[in-house]
Amino acid sequence: MTTTAADLVRKSLETFLSKDMKGWTDLCADDVVAEFPFAPEGSPARIEGKAALYDYLRGYPDAIDVKSLPTLKVYATDDPSVAIAEWSASGTVLSNGNPYEMRYATFVTVRYGLIVNYREYWNPQAFMNAMSGARFDV
Repeated sequence: MTTTAADLVRKSLETFLSKDMKGWTDLCADDVVAEFPFAPEGSPARIEGKAALYDYLRGYPDAIDVKSLPTLKVYATDDPSVAIAEWSASGTVLSNGNPYEMRYATFVTVRYGLIVNYREYWNPQAFMNAMSGARFDV
C-alpha cells in the first residue's frame, strides 16, 4: 500500500497529539528539512536532519500539553508528494498554566513514504504570549 502525502500528514498529527516525538521524527527522512518561517527570535527557523529535528522536538511535551487538535483539514495537491494541512492545537503551557491555542498551516513534501520537507506557519506573538517568559528549549 502506498502512503500518500495527505495520509502521512494525518499520521504525523496523530503522532504529535500522542506526544510521541520519537515516533514523529521516525516519519521523517534522515535528511529532512523543517522550516518555521515565523519562528520568534531565539528559536530556529530551519532545522536540517532527523537527529537535529528530534533534539528540537523531544522537550515539546514537557513544555506544552496539547490535549486536542480541534480543527484539521488536509488537502492533497496536484503533486502527489505534497500535502497541505490547516489545523489547530489546544492545550496548556505546563510551566505557567496559560492556555495554548494555536492555528497552523503546514506544507509537507514526501519522498519514498517519508517526510523530506516540513514547513509550518504559526503566529509567534500568540506563542510568546502563551509562553509568557517560559522557555521551550532545544
